[in-house]
This record gives sequence, C-alpha cells and structure tokens, in this order.
Amino acid sequence: MKAFRILSRNIRDSFKSVFRNFSLSLASISCITITLIVVAVTVVLSFNVSNFTKIVEKDVTIVAFLDLDVTEEEIDEIYDNIITLDNIKCLEMNENGSCTKKDVTFVDKMDISKEMMASSDILKSIMSDYTRENSPVQDTYQIKVEDINLINKTADEIKKIDNVNIVKYGEGMVEQLVTVFDVIRKGSIFVVIALVVVTAFLIANTIKITIMSRKREIEIMRLVGASNINIKLPFIFEGLILGMFGSVIPILVTIYGYSAIYNHFNGQLFTSFIKLIEPTPFVYMTSLGLILIGMIVGMFGSSRAVKKYLKI
Repeated sequence: MKAFRILSRNIRDSFKSVFRNFSLSLASISCITITLIVVAVTVVLSFNVSNFTKIVEKDVTIVAFLDLDVTEEEIDEIYDNIITLDNIKCLEMNENGSCTKKDVTFVDKMDISKEMMASSDILKSIMSDYTRENSPVQDTYQIKVEDINLINKTADEIKKIDNVNIVKYGEGMVEQLVTVFDVIRKGSIFVVIALVVVTAFLIANTIKITIMSRKREIEIMRLVGASNINIKLPFIFEGLILGMFGSVIPILVTIYGYSAIYNHFNGQLFTSFIKLIEPTPFVYMTSLGLILIGMIVGMFGSSRAVKKYLKI
C-alpha cells in the first residue's frame, strides 16, 4: 500500500508539473507530436512497401518457352529437370519435410492460342486454322521461385535444359524493384531510429530547463531526506505523460488519415497490382507502437536529464 501511495503521489505531482510548466510542456509535446507524425508516415510507407514486395515476390513467374517441335516425352523430361532445381517454390511437403509438389505449371500451346483468339478478332481470324503441328505458338512452363533474389540464377539454370528455347521473367526490372524496395525499407528503419534519438535529446533538454527552474524544490526534498529515486520518479512520469499527450494527434492522423487514403484509392495505389494494407488491424497496431514510442522516449529523455544535469 505504501508503494502504491508513493506511486500515486508521483503521478499526481507529475501531472501538476506538466500544467504548472505549461509552456515548456507544450514545447516537448509539440516536439513529440511532430516527430511521431513523421514516424507514423515512415512506418506506414515501410510496411506498405514490404507488402508490395511480397506481392511482387509472390506473382513474379519465370516463363520457359519450349521448342516448337518438342515431343510429349521431352515435355515430361523438361518438367523432371525443372523440379530438381533448388529455388523452385514448394507447394506441398510430406511429414519428413521433403517437397512432394513444386509450383511448375505446363501451359499447352493450343490453350494459349485460344486465349489469344478470345482477346482479339484479328488474332482469331489469323490463328483459327492453326493446328498443334503448324502453330507458331510455343508450349510453356510457368515456374514460381522461393527466393526472388536468386531468380536470375534459376532462370539461367532453366535455359540450360534441353528443348527449352527462351526463358523470360521481366529480367532487369524485377531486380531493380527488389533493390529499390530493400533500400526504402532500410532507409525507413534508419529514419525512425534517428527521429526517436533526436526527440529523446530534445525532451531531455526541455526537462532540463524544468529541472533547473525547480532546483530549490529539489534541494528542499534532499534536506528532508528524500531518496534519489523519489526525486527522479516525478520527472520520469512527467516524461511519460508528455509522451502520451504527444502521441494523441499522430494516432488520430494514423487511424483516420490512413483509412481515408485507403478508402479514397479503393485499397490500391495507381494500379491493382500495388495493393495497400487493410486499415484494420494495421492502424491500431501502428497506433499502439506510436504511443509506446512516445512514452519510452519521454521517460528516457526525462531520466537522462535528471541523471546528467542534477547528478543524483
């Protein structure tokens, strides 16, 4: 009970201090608010880029075009050779952890011809007389990979298989997209860390001014036998309160702002290929992260100021 009373008194004193030194508190809250808004934007951008990267990795397909005169036996041999490669995506595994089915799909040239004719009357007129024997369209294998970073190596291995004529997967563009997304993800992490450090430093300076203005009060506390922890706790709770207040606007911006953007663009950006993360529960998880960052940064900044400048 005694510990609870001490804790309650410290929290009460911290709230009083926040409003008693309102101008300094407002400066700290504004600093936290601006920083957390930037952090929120960075986090939203980073997670959506990661989501888009996963979509790209999931949808990128290697297409192997077979020779025109390939036989059914040779088609089966090509399949057997492809599934022995290491980077082919596994669809099913047995109890021993061995892959029993890989993501390799054969597409018959006649099925491709039907799709082409259905898409255009001109193609239908040109291709309607083609048979399997005289069709210029090639049979294909569509192959998904496990690691998109190794897609170029896998494509080169498929090219070496007998009766494989051409291999395509959007080479060049895929590697560039993966590289750009990776840079954005790493840059976002750096920005968030840098902003948190800067905010902690600014809060420490603001709290320091508050501490210096209450130096006499602290000296009296020492004279009456207050321990170091009893002197420090109100300032640490003050930092926590400032962090909580500073996270209110960023949380509202995150919840309502992102939801509005998602609804305005119908969950996609520019094209249906670039899908945004659904707001629920994403915005609430992000908001929880923001308030935790605000509280931790506020407490850390206050603790640092007390320790460094009051030498207690």
